[in-house]
Amino acid sequence: MSIWKEKVDLNLIAERNKNTMLTYLDIEFVEIGQDYMRARMPVDHRTHQTLCILHGGASCVLAESVGSVAANYCVSQATHYCVGLDINANHIRPVKSGYVYGLAKPYHLGKSTQVWNIEITDDHSHLICISRLTMAVLARKL
Repeated sequence: MSIWKEKVDLNLIAERNKNTMLTYLDIEFVEIGQDYMRARMPVDHRTHQTLCILHGGASCVLAESVGSVAANYCVSQATHYCVGLDINANHIRPVKSGYVYGLAKPYHLGKSTQVWNIEITDDHSHLICISRLTMAVLARKL
């Protein structure tokens, strides 16, 4: 059974993310399943730290991006929206080039909060980072 409350479309996600940090970092949503969303980000000069490996903050940007977009499709967007409340990341192994992929799956989809697990892997499916993202679910002022 699908967790999505709104119709999920990769083209619409790309359109909504135009002119944001996701555009600058070239984060692209690539897959949607019944209970997950997946995005990818290149590992290059925009996402490197001084040792020419993926910056931990860039991993957090990918994790929060895929988790936030997923969270907002789990509520009725006419009446509610979700914003990040807390993010935790454990950096497991370095990566120098290629792409990293963030796979977001929910632990908890509540009325006032959501908790998401995001696993970031490289082109060879090696685990790069694990992240937990807590989202606040807020009512729109109508």
